[in-house]
Amino acid sequence: MGFAPEWLALREPADRAARDAALLGRAVALADGAVLDLGCGTGSTLRAFAGERATGAGWRLFDHDADLLARAAAWHPEAVIHQGDLARVEDLPLEGVGLVTASALFDLVSRAWVERFAARLAGAGTALYAALSYDGVMRWHPEDPDDAIVTTRFNAHQRGDKGFGPALGPEAAKVMAAVFEALGYEVHYAPSPWRLGPQDAEMQHLLLAGIAQAAGEAEFAGAEAWHGRRAQVLADGWAEIGHIDLLALPPALVQRA
Repeated sequence: MGFAPEWLALREPADRAARDAALLGRAVALADGAVLDLGCGTGSTLRAFAGERATGAGWRLFDHDADLLARAAAWHPEAVIHQGDLARVEDLPLEGVGLVTASALFDLVSRAWVERFAARLAGAGTALYAALSYDGVMRWHPEDPDDAIVTTRFNAHQRGDKGFGPALGPEAAKVMAAVFEALGYEVHYAPSPWRLGPQDAEMQHLLLAGIAQAAGEAEFAGAEAWHGRRAQVLADGWAEIGHIDLLALPPALVQRA
C-alpha cells in the first residue's frame, strides 16, 4: 500500500472541504495530549486540526513510507516521526495516546485488523477519529451508461487484500462502528463526500485513471472506454465520491462528558 505525494497534495483540499465539521470539532477538542496519526502521509490530518486552531497536542506521525515521512517531518518539525508496519497492530506506539486519528485508511484494512486494533484502543481507553472512509457511492454528471457497473467493479476491487487481509472497502465505517460499539464505545458518524467540479480537473484526471484501472482489474472490459468518455466532459461535469467520518469515544470519556 502506498500513495504518491502528488496525489496526496491534490486530494488534501478536497479532503479538508469534505470533513464533517461537527465531528472534526469534537475530535479537535479531544486533542489535548498525545495524538497518534496512522497512515499520516505528509501530515494532512495534523494540518486539518491546525486549521481548527487545535492547540496542546503532541503529534506522533506514523507511516511505512520513508519519503512521505521525510516530507511530513520537514513540514512539521514539532511532530515525532515513526516509521513502521501498520499491519503490526501490536507495534503501534500507543503509550500515553489519548486520541488516534487516521484519514482514508480504514477502507483498506480487514475486519480482523480492526478487531485487533480496537482491542488495543479499548485496553488503553483511547478515542478514535477516522475520517474519509470510502462508502461505495459514486455519482457523476453528466451520467454515463457504464457508471453503475464501474462503481460495482471498483467496489469489488476495493475489497481485495491491501496488505492487511481482505479489505473492508465500502463497509469500513459500518464494520468499525459495530466493532467499537461491542467494546462499549459510543460511536458517531457523518457523511463526508468529495464534491468535485471543473476546478478539480487535475485531481479528477488522476481519480478517473485509478477508478478505471481498478474496474478493469475487476474484469470490466469497458473501463478504458468509460474513462475516455468521462475525461472528455471534465470541463462541464462534476463528481460526488462518498465517504464517512467516524468518532469513537471510550466508555470512560463518555461518562465524563
